[in-house]
Amino acid sequence: MSVLKINSLKEINAAAKEFLSLVGKKRVFALYGAMGVGKTTFVKAICDEMGVEDTINSPTFSIVNEYHTPKDDIIYHFDFYRIEDVKEAYDFGYEDYFYGNAMCFIEWPEKIESILPNDTVEVLFKEEEDGSRSITIR
Repeated sequence: MSVLKINSLKEINAAAKEFLSLVGKKRVFALYGAMGVGKTTFVKAICDEMGVEDTINSPTFSIVNEYHTPKDDIIYHFDFYRIEDVKEAYDFGYEDYFYGNAMCFIEWPEKIESILPNDTVEVLFKEEEDGSRSITIR
C-alpha cells in the first residue's frame, strides 16, 4: 500500500508520475472517491505524463473514452456513474477492455465490482480537511 499526497494542482503531475512508477505493469485501476474529489483530474494528469495529446474529458455520458500515447499505448477511461446494472458492462464487452493490454481507469467501480479482474488495483481518493488530496494505492 502506498499513499500519495497532493497539496495543490501544481503537484498533480508529479503525483501522477510517481503513481505510474509505483504501479509498474499493472493495467486495471478502480478509482474510488466522492464526486468532485479529483479522480478525472488525476486521470488527465496520468495521460499527460504518458504523452497523450488528446483532450481528456470525463466519460460520464459515453461510459468509456479511449486515448493513445505517442508509444501507441492505449488508455481507457471509464465512468460507470450512470449505469443502472452491471449487465450494461456486458453489453459493451468489458472483457475486451479489462483483459487486454491497455490501461483501464475506472470511475465508480462500485457499480461493477463483481466483474473487475482479480488483480485490479484499488485507488482511493480522499479530500482532507485542509483541501489537499490523499490517494491510497492498494
